[in-house]
Amino acid sequence: MSQNSVALVADIGESFGNYTLGDDNAILDLITAANVACGFHAGDPRVMERTVRACIERGVEIGAHPGYPDLVGFGRRAMACTEDEIRTDTLYQIGALSAFVTAQGGTLSHVNPHGRMGNLTVTDAAHARGVAEAVATFDPSLVVVTQEGLLAEEARARGLEVALVFLADRGMEDDGTPVLRTEPGALIHDVDVIAARTIRMAVDGVVTSVHGKDVPQVCDLVLLHGDNAGAIENARTINKALRESGTEIAPLRSILSARNAVSA
Repeated sequence: MSQNSVALVADIGESFGNYTLGDDNAILDLITAANVACGFHAGDPRVMERTVRACIERGVEIGAHPGYPDLVGFGRRAMACTEDEIRTDTLYQIGALSAFVTAQGGTLSHVNPHGRMGNLTVTDAAHARGVAEAVATFDPSLVVVTQEGLLAEEARARGLEVALVFLADRGMEDDGTPVLRTEPGALIHDVDVIAARTIRMAVDGVVTSVHGKDVPQVCDLVLLHGDNAGAIENARTINKALRESGTEIAPLRSILSARNAVSA
């Protein structure tokens, strides 16, 4: 395993009924891990089954992508949920995706909370505890994918393995959290800018915030959002740029195993 190694992950399986969102088949050829929508913010049972099958056929690691029960808002609006609601909603969604994975002979790899719920797990204790407890009680071998913050702390406290994710196409605040989608600079559309900041993160461990501050960044996975028009171009460009920088694109589990062997 290369010293500079990252998994490349995308959010997929976000179509619903007659509505198609993203080109999952194309992006699956460019990534090593997938976050699959579990039916609350996006996805439905047919989409989940097709997406899981496509991941298994390509050897792409499968992660659950639980979110708020908010199809209309795509899980990107804050909801006033209690800790127990966060826990049970997360448990429900992991279980649903796991059923499709098991039925097709696959293995569930990780859990990465989606959207606004995922953002709040970094800073809100009730969200962090709810998600961490759901993962711990369902299957403590699952990796929790998040940014550094409260969810990472709660997961580690329960003995769960944590993988840190970098949002390649999202602007960053000075504290390392993503800029809210309602604020300027939240979304980065220039693929060259996305690639350059990703390479700087992978090679130098630093990302510049929207306010011009250099923020240290540790990363196991680079995340691409699959629901925008430039998703495939972004994935191709970042995949190529990472390889040219000497950064290996590898499965998440391989990266974590190598890291654990070094620290043992």
